[in-house]
Amino acid sequence: MEQRLTIHSLEEMNQFAKKIRKACFPGCIIGLKGELGSGKTTFTKFLARHLGVTETVNSPTFNILKIYQGVLPIYHMDVYRLEGIGYDYELDDFIYGEGVSIIEWYPFITKMLPKEILEIEISGALGETREIFVKGSEAYNETIKTLSD
Repeated sequence: MEQRLTIHSLEEMNQFAKKIRKACFPGCIIGLKGELGSGKTTFTKFLARHLGVTETVNSPTFNILKIYQGVLPIYHMDVYRLEGIGYDYELDDFIYGEGVSIIEWYPFITKMLPKEILEIEISGALGETREIFVKGSEAYNETIKTLSD
C-alpha cells in the first residue's frame, strides 16, 4: 500500500510521526530516504518522543547507530557511509531485534533488510514544506490508510 502527502510545518511532521507510531511493534523497520536536510532526523525525533523517549535524539551519522529506550528500544541508524559495506557492521542484531529500527539512507543496506518494512521518502529541503511518500508491506496497511485522515 502507498500514500502521498504534503507536510507544511513542523507540527504537521509531528502529527505524521504520531500516526506512524501506530505502526511500531517489536521488530518493525522504518526505512527513511531523502536528501540531506529533508527532515529524516526531525521525523525520527518526533517519532521517538511518541514512543516515550525522553532523552535528546540526534543524528547518528558519525556513530552509525544510537540506541534509545522508550516503550520499545529504538535503534536509530544512519547508514549513509555504509554503502556497499553494511555487513561489516553487524547491524542485523538490531535490525532483527525486538525494538523499532529507524534507518536513515536505508537503500544503502537493502540486502540486509527483510521484505516487511515501512518505507518513508521525504523530499523538499527548502522551507518547512515536505512531500512524503509512504509505502509498506501488509503489516503497515492499516497505518498507511490513516495517513490522509
